[in-house]
Amino acid sequence: MAGQLIVSISGIRDRTLGDVADFCTELDARQIAASLLVTGLLVVSRLRVPGLVAALVVGVFAVFHGVAHGYELAGDDSAWWTLAGMLTATVLLHSAGLAYVNNATPTGVLLPDGRSFVLRTNRDENVRAMNALAAGDGDAYRAGIGFVEQNAELIFALLGNELWSSQIGKMMLGRVWKQGAHETLGFFSPAMQSARAWLDTHFKSDLVKAVLAPWVLHTGLGPESPMSALMAQVIAFTLEGVGLPLVKGGNARTVDAFKAVIEQAGGELHVNADVAEILIAGGKAQGVRCTDGRQWQAKNVICNVTPTQLYGRLIPPAATPEPIRQQAAEYRYGKGNMQIHLALSQPPQWNDAQLNDVVYLHLTPGLEGVSRAVNEAERGLLPAEGTIVVCHPTALDASRAPAGGAVLWIQLPECPRVIKGDALGEIAAPADGRWTPEIRERYAGRILERLARFIPNLQASIVGRSVISPGDLERLNMNLVGGDPYSGECSVDQYMFWRPLRGTKDHATPVKHLWHIGASTHPGPGLGGASGFHVANALAKK
Repeated sequence: MAGQLIVSISGIRDRTLGDVADFCTELDARQIAASLLVTGLLVVSRLRVPGLVAALVVGVFAVFHGVAHGYELAGDDSAWWTLAGMLTATVLLHSAGLAYVNNATPTGVLLPDGRSFVLRTNRDENVRAMNALAAGDGDAYRAGIGFVEQNAELIFALLGNELWSSQIGKMMLGRVWKQGAHETLGFFSPAMQSARAWLDTHFKSDLVKAVLAPWVLHTGLGPESPMSALMAQVIAFTLEGVGLPLVKGGNARTVDAFKAVIEQAGGELHVNADVAEILIAGGKAQGVRCTDGRQWQAKNVICNVTPTQLYGRLIPPAATPEPIRQQAAEYRYGKGNMQIHLALSQPPQWNDAQLNDVVYLHLTPGLEGVSRAVNEAERGLLPAEGTIVVCHPTALDASRAPAGGAVLWIQLPECPRVIKGDALGEIAAPADGRWTPEIRERYAGRILERLARFIPNLQASIVGRSVISPGDLERLNMNLVGGDPYSGECSVDQYMFWRPLRGTKDHATPVKHLWHIGASTHPGPGLGGASGFHVANALAKK
């Protein structure tokens, strides 16, 4: 959609706000997604609308969506502020040039034998396609997504709120009051299930299992991990609901937009400034000192780092209890991640033409292949046939490449942090286990050879190639330990109530006015910004 988003609200009184909230709640209860209906019709009809009209359409839905979720998440007493924040942030970021592009085929899977399946943003189509592969598979898929919908209030409250809060306590007590203790506790049994248990119990088609199983990797889990079934269901629910929107012009535009908003508000950004320590006096954070000697004083210090960095490097040992320092030292990191960035002279042409417009494709042997690759990576082996994640952003946004060209972003989520061997026995492990440029390029070559079997024009169209190993990721960002992009293993004992540490609560630290946010904290990795949102709320109340 062209044009800027401009939203103006005036004359909305309490009564009107409540009426709008009731209306939106009714729409949600009836599972009517008006915004998706309207925008979907525009896409299907290929109707081009003026920028002002597009802005008005988006603005109207922003109001309704914002009010509905404001009441849903914040409660009547603070819905005004939630709504105002949502709308203000939307206006500012859009006016700063942030825009998204999307389509109806967010993801799919390709098996080594050439069979494929594309998951679409239409549940009925997905159900029919799965049932066609194996009778009952589509119905099982609908039931799995239904579990998320039926328990959405609890699931998204646990994933999106401060867990050690009165709000969560009230919600749990309310659920027990309505459903009883036994029914409430019953939720946690399927919620703690592994993806393998769910997929093997409810699905027959290996292709259906294959399209769902790899997505647990993007939550830092494996198919055998507790809670991986719930994560797969939540992701499928999200993919259906909103697809996989990409930032128009590249993700750097996100940084640029936030930078503009911060600077317009009088904030300052200092980059390439390595913080040596947090300044603490009287048990309170006072500011930070950089390695080059510069210091900044502040009322509050907010750190987006791992527990290892925070308690092992930035905070003087005397400022924190010994048990906290010990827990931070024992904090575990997950599998490494590798990336291959390709500049192409022409768009990739898959053997299976339906894959050409898929945004996020997994090339994998399926559930067993994902499980095997995870196991090999965790044991320090270069996987024999690891999952290849292929993102094709130029399928949605041609502006990311010169005219006629394309880019591919390839992710390998099952890599060892420390190399102990090669499952195929082709690449010798280094004595110190570290990733070297030679190993990086040899392993990338293996991956591209696999991929080229399904994209005949791939090798001939490569005009630029950049490979980033797990070791390179850590060198670029010390918080990506061993190339772990999630800043810490997302196992049950390091998740939810116990993330980042069992000895801390939410985003507070033992040091007053010092706050801990980021992927190492609840609700874990991702781009939602929930940890910063909660700290901002806490500071606003002081």
